[in-house]
Amino acid sequence: MTFSEEIKQHALSLGFDACGICRATDSGQEERYMQWLAENGNADMEYMARNIDKRLDPRLLVEGAKSIISVALNYYPHEKLPDEVPQFAYYAYGRDYHDVVRGKLRQLFDFIQRRNPAVTGRYFSDSAPVLERFWAAKAGLGFVGKNSLLIIPGRGSYFFLGELIVDMELDYDVPLSMNCGNCRRCLDACPTGAIEQPHFLNAHKCISYQTIENKWEISSEIIPLLSNNVYGCDICQIVCPWNRYAKPHHTEELMPSDEFLSLNLKKLIEMDEEDYRRIFCKSAVKRAKFSGLKRNVAAISKTPDK
Repeated sequence: MTFSEEIKQHALSLGFDACGICRATDSGQEERYMQWLAENGNADMEYMARNIDKRLDPRLLVEGAKSIISVALNYYPHEKLPDEVPQFAYYAYGRDYHDVVRGKLRQLFDFIQRRNPAVTGRYFSDSAPVLERFWAAKAGLGFVGKNSLLIIPGRGSYFFLGELIVDMELDYDVPLSMNCGNCRRCLDACPTGAIEQPHFLNAHKCISYQTIENKWEISSEIIPLLSNNVYGCDICQIVCPWNRYAKPHHTEELMPSDEFLSLNLKKLIEMDEEDYRRIFCKSAVKRAKFSGLKRNVAAISKTPDK
């Protein structure tokens, strides 16, 4: 068994659902990425326009980088919030994924360094300027769908991604020769038209952006289209045919608490900051802050179906 195969097996033993490896090189995505920025696809997420050189070439992010080990961790929930209550994106049901994925990547890096102490590198999970889905696709984990998410054939798209970038040569995987074909369910289902064309997401129109990253008031054009989405949105994933194969995850840290599963509109309206801190202290929901969540609750209370 090669060392690359040992790395992949150890990744699976740590709880990751997939692992692949590709060469660290220039991504070749400069024209496409700069066009997205030029068309304001990033909305007010100014950090997306910083460190562009490192984002496009991981060798500028991690000194001596030669290989990118990409991993995927399933987060599809066992139990979901009832349809009639305000909806949180599935990824936010349990503990903050940044901590969970990076914790497992740290263990994977420790395994590599025990075998080869001279190896250096860094690990990330949505925590640095890295084209995560691009590199995951290069490493053969799946392909990037028209909704811009990584789709793992036979498993779907409900996966957290992470990367371990190291300064050693490894055996490299081959990208999959697959795509969405003629399917456009995600484009047609998005209530705000955020997926303006295949592989082009206008963040300003996206419910996830408006309810999480947006630090101002929610756009008046978006509020009537929020429906029950109080934090994030899974519509483009729910309608994706590949997600019929999604199976519940096996990661204890991602399990929702009973208190979270009992949330409804009344409880969210009455929620004070102490309640918020207790329920979401280790959750990705803290990204929106208490003020942001209350803003979202007020907005969905105004939607036509309320």
